[in-house]
Amino acid sequence: MHFYYSTCVSIDGRGVLLRGFSGSGKSDLAIRLINDGAELVADDQVVFKKVGDNIWASPPPNIEGIIELRGIGLLRCDFVSRVQVALVVDLVSPIRIQRLPKSAVCEILGVEFPLIELAPFESSAPAKLSMA
Repeated sequence: MHFYYSTCVSIDGRGVLLRGFSGSGKSDLAIRLINDGAELVADDQVVFKKVGDNIWASPPPNIEGIIELRGIGLLRCDFVSRVQVALVVDLVSPIRIQRLPKSAVCEILGVEFPLIELAPFESSAPAKLSMA
């Protein structure tokens, strides 16, 4: 098992890992995705376990079902105890987003995943992520 600072949601049963520095919009985007039907897996800390050629994400027991919303505080919400990771999203400034980006991948515990960059505070961010 390995531990990473990131946020993970489940969209239609597929794990989407949101990566970024503190304040980059991980929890903000996650709560908007949850409002649109996604499910929380873990906020700010994710535990990864490799099973065969798959990576499974789950919350650390001490924060399961908790999401932090700046200006509001810690909130309890329904959560999924584990999900297979399918996509990794790096949260970046809008000026870094390329109109037609090249395909990219990242590696977690020796397994490659599609990687996209997304500006998390754009109103279209949840829709773009769901389509990706």
